[in-house]
Amino acid sequence: MAGAKTVKRINLALQGGGAHGAFTWGVLDRLLDHEEIEIAGISGTSAGALNGAALRTGLLRGGREGAREALNALWEKMGAVSDMRINAWMTQFGPTTAMMTKWLEASLPFSFFGSFANMSSPYHYGPFYKNPLKPIVEDLDCSGMDEENGPRLYISTTNVRTGKIRVFSNREVTTEVILASACLPELFQAVEMTDPETGITDAFWDGGYTGNPALFPLFEPDLPQDVVIVNINPLERPGTPTTPEEIQNRINEISFNSSMLRELRAIQFVRELIAEKRVSRGSMKDVLVHMISDDALMQDLSARTKLVPSPFLLSRMKGAGQAACDAFLEAHFDKIGTRASVNLREMFA
Repeated sequence: MAGAKTVKRINLALQGGGAHGAFTWGVLDRLLDHEEIEIAGISGTSAGALNGAALRTGLLRGGREGAREALNALWEKMGAVSDMRINAWMTQFGPTTAMMTKWLEASLPFSFFGSFANMSSPYHYGPFYKNPLKPIVEDLDCSGMDEENGPRLYISTTNVRTGKIRVFSNREVTTEVILASACLPELFQAVEMTDPETGITDAFWDGGYTGNPALFPLFEPDLPQDVVIVNINPLERPGTPTTPEEIQNRINEISFNSSMLRELRAIQFVRELIAEKRVSRGSMKDVLVHMISDDALMQDLSARTKLVPSPFLLSRMKGAGQAACDAFLEAHFDKIGTRASVNLREMFA
């Protein structure tokens, strides 16, 4: 009889990126297939916050199958369809992601929207304003977030007044916190929340400005060393952007990756201190970084496709996430718990 499989504990760091977050949906779907992988901590921002909340609430209610059902329900609502399997079949015959991006960039309605967004504000709607994400997030039902069981959940937001990151965890996570984490100020009114300890009411924007996602909450001593980043904003993009659309898109990517890159630099610095025995082992956490991504796919997309959760695009993104997770596990599963699969020194060389 074969021996029992060793359970490997990991933390997940889930980036934000609008509709591109369906890539993370695919990654999580595959991870849930592997009972030898235990998710101990989750840090999420924006779409990553929605994915993280669905994952945790689903696990608490129905284990791995409950988590899969919660994620499926989330993205079916995002795509406003009843059966994503139909769209998964149709994507085999549809346009490429690069073609979809070009069509959106050339689309007159989207060109008008881009210009309108620069001249307008979500506050101009007055009493008619509604956040379209609210009913979707309410359906996640955060009422069980105060349970101690299940993976620890951290949601990043940006405090508008201070410009600092504010990370909410487990019992602090509410519908408003998740909406704040996904609050792009060009599209949505800031989410106001009152600190129960100070009584101060602050407005919050998308957490991606200050932590996409925040890695430092995952450095708690009782959490595992391994941090698996699901990256949906390409770190590199070949060529020099020349059109207004390309320039704005690359600014968006650089801005939303900057906070994560700063934390990765800090991780590498600490790892070098430990390796050189300049600090005693155990006094600082030796974090093992892994990454699941598909930069080739993401380079075909743009900031506009993040705002278009079409069933067609979501199905394709989910499939890409499943494939990327399969490739990661095939190449790096044995490294989990022993060594990093991302060479941070080379990344910053």
